Amino acid sequence: MELLVFGHQGAKVLVFPTRDGSFWEYESLGLVESLASKIEAGHLQLFCLDNLAGETFYCFWRDPAERIRRHVLFEEYVLNEVMPLMGARNPHPCTIAHGCSLGAYHAATLAFRHPHLFRKLVAFSGRYDLTLRVECFDDLLAGYYDDTVYFHTPSHFLPGLTCEDRLNHLRRMDIVLVIGAEDPFLDNNRHLSQILTEKGVPHALHVWDGRAHRGSAWRMMAGLYI
Repeated sequence: MELLVFGHQGAKVLVFPTRDGSFWEYESLGLVESLASKIEAGHLQLFCLDNLAGETFYCFWRDPAERIRRHVLFEEYVLNEVMPLMGARNPHPCTIAHGCSLGAYHAATLAFRHPHLFRKLVAFSGRYDLTLRVECFDDLLAGYYDDTVYFHTPSHFLPGLTCEDRLNHLRRMDIVLVIGAEDPFLDNNRHLSQILTEKGVPHALHVWDGRAHRGSAWRMMAGLYI
């Protein structure tokens, strides 16, 4: 597993790539450049992760139970290797979970499952229920469902979250969701926003004009919301 680090200090940003992206994607899409002034001023330090989508949710030849198991291993890698590395390199108290498209799912799922580790979540063009069938997008687990799927699907496990300690951590987090008005998962974003509201979790849902699931839109979003 490889990663790229941009910046020398400031709030630590844990960046998850899109489905087809890799650790260099955030730079190649121009998002690093869009944040250059904040990075150079020492306000942000980016930790851009590599991708295992081809071994997890998009590994269609693998049994769905194995896909979600591989995803759990990826999450454990982030929690047990990447985040300690981030802490060792940078003692700043603020950690931001961030991603675009499938990366937004990863960022949101990790932040909602472990809210004590994060101060902010910034998710662009995300899909927060991988079992949904919308337009050309299918259920990524082909109908398979168990407790592991439930606890890694934000719009499923959040309604049942009753632990006040975790809820209080969520209520202290700065949560920003951004989606295009013509994006296929607009309703899923609105549903997630409704769940957060019902749980008393402050957040912002920004709906952009058109279909905003693209690098040019994400570059503008990054400058505004991170």
